[in-house]
Order: sequence, then C-alpha cells, then structure tokens
Amino acid sequence: MSWSPEEQLELIRAQTVALIPEEELLEKLRSGRSLRVKLGVDASGPDIHLGHAVVLRKLRLFQELGHTAVMIVGDFTGMIGDPSGRSETRQQLTREQVERNIANYKEQLFKILDRDKTEFHYNSEWLGKLTPEQIMRLAANVTVAQLLARDDFAKRYQAQQPISLLEFLYPLFQGYDSVAVRADIEIGGTDQTFNFLVARELQRANPLGEPQEPQCVITFPLLVGTDGVEKMGKSLNNYIGIAEPPDQVFGKIMSIPDDAIVPYFELCTDVPAEEVAQMSADMRSGKLNPRDAKRRLGREIVALYHSAEAAGKADETFMSVFSTQRAQTREDYEAVAEELAIPESLRGKPVWIATALAELGLASSKGEARRLIKGGGVYLSCPDGDERRVSDPQEEVKLKPGMLLRVGKRRVVRIAGE
Repeated sequence: MSWSPEEQLELIRAQTVALIPEEELLEKLRSGRSLRVKLGVDASGPDIHLGHAVVLRKLRLFQELGHTAVMIVGDFTGMIGDPSGRSETRQQLTREQVERNIANYKEQLFKILDRDKTEFHYNSEWLGKLTPEQIMRLAANVTVAQLLARDDFAKRYQAQQPISLLEFLYPLFQGYDSVAVRADIEIGGTDQTFNFLVARELQRANPLGEPQEPQCVITFPLLVGTDGVEKMGKSLNNYIGIAEPPDQVFGKIMSIPDDAIVPYFELCTDVPAEEVAQMSADMRSGKLNPRDAKRRLGREIVALYHSAEAAGKADETFMSVFSTQRAQTREDYEAVAEELAIPESLRGKPVWIATALAELGLASSKGEARRLIKGGGVYLSCPDGDERRVSDPQEEVKLKPGMLLRVGKRRVVRIAGE
C-alpha cells in the first residue's frame, strides 16, 4: 500500500512526544526518497527490553513505509557510558563487557525489525579511527555552557557532584554517529533530545567533511520500569527483556503498578487506542479489575515476542501458581521465578536483607524494602530449605545460587549461579 507524505506523518506522530522540526520532516517525506532513520542502542546489558521496543516498533513502521532502518550499537560509546538522565557518573564498561553484552543483540532486534531492510553498524567503525586533532575539531562545535545547560549535568554541577570530561564527550560522539551514517531522522527517548540536537549541529557544520542536511528528531515517552518509579533500564534491573521466557515476561507484567497499565498498552502493544481508552475508563469506574487488564496486557506482549500459544500458557501458569485458593510450594515458585545474577556489590559477603532487595531491584530503595519486610511481604528460601517470612530488615543474608526471594505474590527471583 502506498502512503502519502501527510498520511505517513500521521502514522509516525502517534505516541511521540516531539517531532523536531515537524515541517522539515514533512519536506523529507515529500522528497519521495527512502529516508535513513537512525536508532542507537547502548551496550550496558545483553538484552533488548520493552523500553527499547517502544522505539524499535516505530522503526519497524518506518521500514513498512519504505524507509531504511540504520541500527547503531554503541560499542565505542558504551565504554564511556551514556550520562543522560544520570545523577552520578555511569560505570565505564570494558571492551570484554561490551562485546559480551552485544553478542545477542542482533537476534533480539530482528524479533521486531525486518532483517532485509536494516543496516547494522557498530560505532567503533568510525569513532575508533578518529585522531586527537579530529576530536578537537568536533569539540569546537559544542560549548561548556551548552553542556551545563543540560538538566542532568546542571543538577550534578549544582550539587557539586563529579562530571568527568569523558561524559562531556558522549553527546559529541553520539552526534558524530549521525554524520557518519548520513542520518535523515533520529529516533529515541526524550532523555536523548540534547544528544540528537548536537547531531543536527554537527551535520550542519561537519568540521570533518562536507556539510549535511540536518536530521529531524523524533522523541518518545520513557517507559517506566517494573518498579513503577524509574525509567526502564538494564542498569537499574527493572526491565522486561523481549527474549526472556514467556512465563517470566508475563509474571513481570503482572507485577507492574496499576497506574502503568495504560502507558504499557499504549507504548508496548497493538491494541487500538479506542480500546485502551475504554479499558482505562472501566478501571476508573471499577467495572474492570486492574488484575484482569494486566492479564490482557501480559498476553498481548508475550504473543508479540513469542506466540499466542505461549501467551495463553503463561497466563494459565500464572493463575495456577498464584491462585489464592491453594497453598504454594517451592516448585510452584521455581516454575515462574526470574533468574538474577548476584550484583558485584553483594558477592561473597553478608548484607542486610533490605540492602539485598534494593540492590536486586526488588524494591526501589532501602526504605521501600524495609516497609515491605515490616509489612510481612518478603519471603526467603534456600535451595535445601523451606520458605520463611523475613521480619527483620537488618537480618544479614549472604546470597547464594539457588536461593529464592519472593516479594508479595507476584515477584519471585532465583539467584543464579556464578
């Protein structure tokens, strides 16, 4: 089917926050050529999650409209760490960590994108070849005042928190990615707006070559993580990976707060907007139980990345295991437990259980972990022991492979082996 430029614009605009500038985007669409639509992903973890998928699904739409997806894995910039939205310096990754994290990216990406209509690049292809002189010429196009005007940098500067020169280079390098691939459009979350606008300036000036027509920028809402507080992210361990087993995906969906249900339907599924609006109204009126809405949401998302059959089975398993009509066993919880590695900060030493919950992402903070424990909602079982309720937030625990932690009836994790 052929779409007019105006029809394409309407499809593209859905669920976006900003089109910068919209008039330029429409002109690009009117050119009739296949536009190069850039999306960068970092290498801070091995999984593509639903937050990434919000933008990837829009990139797939561009492909269906006849445009080219230009995927860039930030293997070079991953060793710096994206400072966007960060209140502290992000830990730098080693080359080995980056390579390990991106090993599975392609197969996960192509659960959403059309493989035959996707260019795939690592930004080390060009960033790794820049000379000191070229970096200086690029840096001359961005001022310190511009960088300190960024909300995240401004807050850290005012709070006298460290900002490394390396972090200042991140938007410069990400911006140069757009020059290297001659991007017509760049898409991503609202936290990337500054970096995208730096790319426009670098394309316009291009101190290392011929000036380019600046890219248009399209930004999307940030999907909240399973904690209901922070943006979904790998480093915060509050994400739902699209390649995770169906039961784990479904269980995590059932754990999201009720006020996240509608945004998840809007950003993560193909359910029509009118139907989502009706569900929202029914939940507000009490006609629809939020639990049932989450079950529908879980089925929709599992079906997208696995199959309708897997979605049905995941729903049945969840309702069977977490039914309040019968006692639960360790085997029941094992069937739906998500597996988490022991964070470096918790390895080989006893810590307060409240600290462990926060570090594992089972609570948004130590304060929330203490409230959960005092409310009687936290349970612990060792590989060779029965489940018991934890009552003291300062109880010391040493995490071991096979240990199960349960927070309420909807979140169960199993500690992975080394």
